[in-house]
Amino acid sequence: MAITLTKKAAERAEKYLESRGKGLGLKLAVKTTGCSGMAYVLEFVDQIDPDDKVFESHGVKILVDPKSLIYIDGTELDFVREGLNEGFQFNNPNVKDSCGCGESFTV
Repeated sequence: MAITLTKKAAERAEKYLESRGKGLGLKLAVKTTGCSGMAYVLEFVDQIDPDDKVFESHGVKILVDPKSLIYIDGTELDFVREGLNEGFQFNNPNVKDSCGCGESFTV
């Protein structure tokens, strides 16, 4: 079981944490929503919940709650630029289908 970051994603996360001035790392979760059923939630964390699983990749901590982990185990976060848009991209090997807009997925 693991969640990883590419080097680009880790560098971007570190920059965000530095500019924020605090934070232990990133928390990755899923919530029920959208056309296909689930969507990713990515946020900064300032404390670790006792139930969270903690992964570290390129020096950045990634926290995941146990309920979300079954849907995102093996996911790699990348940071990509496409034209004028940039953001984190989730490379999740568990995804069976996603909606046309890319906002939600099914496992």
